[in-house]
Amino acid sequence: MEAIRIRDLTVSYDLKPVLWDIDLDIPKGVLMAIVGPNGAGKSTLIKAILNLVKPVTGKVLFNNQPYKKVQKQISYVPQRGSVDWDFPTTVFDVVLMGRYGHIGWLKRPTNKDKELATEALEKVGMLDFIDRQIAELSGGQQQRVFLARSLVQDADIYLLDEPFQGVDIKTEKAIITILKELKEAGKTVVVVHHDLDTVREYFDYVTLLNLKVIASGKVSEVFTKDNLKITYQANTLIKGVD
Repeated sequence: MEAIRIRDLTVSYDLKPVLWDIDLDIPKGVLMAIVGPNGAGKSTLIKAILNLVKPVTGKVLFNNQPYKKVQKQISYVPQRGSVDWDFPTTVFDVVLMGRYGHIGWLKRPTNKDKELATEALEKVGMLDFIDRQIAELSGGQQQRVFLARSLVQDADIYLLDEPFQGVDIKTEKAIITILKELKEAGKTVVVVHHDLDTVREYFDYVTLLNLKVIASGKVSEVFTKDNLKITYQANTLIKGVD
């Protein structure tokens, strides 16, 4: 069974299609990149999967169930630019928000919830900032905190939109290490990604997207010069790609 199955998905903005007739199966337990040029619909695909934008047509199933039935099993890390970082809250409280899907918004977090939040901050190297205001952090630090919030959800499926954008190389390596650990634990991880040079190093599965799916499968099989040329409509030089 696929972790995510997408059929006949079309999305348009102001009557202009931005995703066209998407059919895509994402297997369980993969670490998958979604790559394509600017304006290809990568972020829109993630939002449409999560019903954050309404498609014209299409159906999305998670573990053969609609989103509303399994939303507690799905974790989403949005782009940094879409978050209001001036909201007055501490690092610890941001991470603790990841537990509300389990405990409900009206119940107080238990000691176990707080322990999980503390462990997640330690895992992403942000425990020393636990009482800091989220707005005071650097971009890379904020991204680590949002990853910690995602981890405490203990989801089956993780969707991340450009998690490496605007972070330093140390933070990038720390994030991909955690994502690989999630994959090894049997989780399904889907990442909107822009750096083609790191696809082979970071991911085992890839979807090439440009308004429609150009190719999807194992990196070793579909991340080829010919598929990249179709996707980017140009000759693209990538390290290690023939």
